[in-house]
Amino acid sequence: MPITADHIRTTLAEYTDAHPEDKAALAIVHELIDQGADVTSRKEFRGHATAGAVVVDTEGRALFIRHVALGKWLTPGGHLEPEDTDLSGAALRELAEETGLALSVSPVRAVPIHIDVHPIPANESKGEPAHQHFDFRYLFRLEADQEVTLQEEEVSGYAWRGVDTISDGTLRARVLASLRRGLSG
Repeated sequence: MPITADHIRTTLAEYTDAHPEDKAALAIVHELIDQGADVTSRKEFRGHATAGAVVVDTEGRALFIRHVALGKWLTPGGHLEPEDTDLSGAALRELAEETGLALSVSPVRAVPIHIDVHPIPANESKGEPAHQHFDFRYLFRLEADQEVTLQEEEVSGYAWRGVDTISDGTLRARVLASLRRGLSG
């Protein structure tokens, strides 16, 4: 069964229970769902959900990939697919597709570590106008060394870097706090 609006609402509720300071920023997601928008569809250009994976290795470094289309170093992630059944699974699928990692990681907790609302520029080659992404970011720990295998159509490189290099201040602070707790969530 594909990801439902109810699943997104439940995830938002669990997340804002843990992070009430983010409630106002996420109001747009609730508004769109209340208006009947399918925020799981990448064709919903008022805004749609994406899923991301922040992977931390045993040395406390985070995995970054060089995203071809945006020309930026980012944590793995991307659009939801019809076969995705939940947001955490979508983040894991994106991680597996972009890096080949999946078997050697485990989720730190079931709730996203961060949900970010950010603008995406228009992409004329895909016929996509500027829109917003609602990025549900999950924290995973690398349990065992595994070779990174890049999806070269979308990813041109990877690097393990200090968590302190995560550009999003909220995400960086939450991952660092999780590391201080021994990645317990």
